[in-house]
Amino acid sequence: MSFAVPDGVRPIRDAVHAFMTERVEPAEPVLHAGGPEAAAALDELRAEAKKEGLWALGHPRELGGGGLPFLDYVYVNEVQGRSEYGQLALGTFTLQDSLMLHEHASPEQRERYLEPLVRGDIWPSFAMTEPSISSSDPTQIRTAAVLDGDEWVINGHKWFTTGASRAAYTTVMCRTEQDAPPHLAFSMILVPTDTPGYRIVRETPVLGLDGAHCEVRYEDVRVPAANLLGPRGHGFVIAQQRLGPGRIFHCMRWLGQAQRAFDLMCRRLQERTAFGEPLAGKQLMRQHVFDSYAEIQAARLLTLHAAQSMDGAIDARSQARVEIGAIKVVGARTLHNVIDRAIQVYGAAGLTPDTPLDRMYRHARAGRIYDGPDEVHIDAVGRRILGEYAAGGNWEFGLR
Repeated sequence: MSFAVPDGVRPIRDAVHAFMTERVEPAEPVLHAGGPEAAAALDELRAEAKKEGLWALGHPRELGGGGLPFLDYVYVNEVQGRSEYGQLALGTFTLQDSLMLHEHASPEQRERYLEPLVRGDIWPSFAMTEPSISSSDPTQIRTAAVLDGDEWVINGHKWFTTGASRAAYTTVMCRTEQDAPPHLAFSMILVPTDTPGYRIVRETPVLGLDGAHCEVRYEDVRVPAANLLGPRGHGFVIAQQRLGPGRIFHCMRWLGQAQRAFDLMCRRLQERTAFGEPLAGKQLMRQHVFDSYAEIQAARLLTLHAAQSMDGAIDARSQARVEIGAIKVVGARTLHNVIDRAIQVYGAAGLTPDTPLDRMYRHARAGRIYDGPDEVHIDAVGRRILGEYAAGGNWEFGLR
């Protein structure tokens, strides 16, 4: 697979790049501030994206999206990731939930949630993480649902349900089977956020950033039995299908952030002088450029290889778990390292809101935890590779 963007994808990628650098990035100070002005600015960006044919590019065309194939969208997602607001402005923040509903939703669920989701009329949220258990072992999830006649009754406690405070519904992972094996004991249930007993406790700041990461209590929440998403006991299967592509999307957006930090660093090195010459003339500063270039290129190749490995039908995506696990770790580390070097080049200014770097740095640190901490992915990748050798085989890089 080539590093180069395919010719057929280049025009739309260039258009997204221009939209990000000329409109979204300049609007960031207003968007960061929040409030009515931020909401109006985001609405304007969303309207412009729709008008220019840049809305929901990765969503299937039959759902009203742009219909870009998975690998083509990966290249576009890279430049969209330059700003944390790219997903919101371009309507792609619903992609994981839309694909999940497209695969598993009933006709009634599709009409109520999927169609308005793709249009951007409603927001989704997804509840898996719980404060009382280790997220690295989700088989410990305690939130449970019991079928009472034609209703599910849900009780439990979730947190980091991103966007719950503005979402129309939450897809809740909960235990529904008492005697089944752990990975067949959980189901997904769609819960409208205005349901009695659905109580948002707080929005939890992350490293000082308010990202609408909500703590939610479920207190005798009753929803129709028809709100079950997919078959009973298949919650883990659905979650894995959702998280696999999502991790690739994260990693490509991280590459966009890393490249933006790289640009800022290199320009600073050319513009700033010390001891009679530009910082670009200092050997240690050029070391920062080299290390960042090498890490971005390596992470980009790993990400594109993982995307290629998982491309195709959903049931083939489990075969890319080594590739996805590896890039989740490498991508998050690369993002952190490149931004860290850019801050070092900027000096004290890099620690302030005068550049995007201070906010990017805090977001980057969270990347090593959400969608599975580094340790879980490292262990899983090592176990799978060693399993090949234990079975008498090997890991032939050139054939994978």
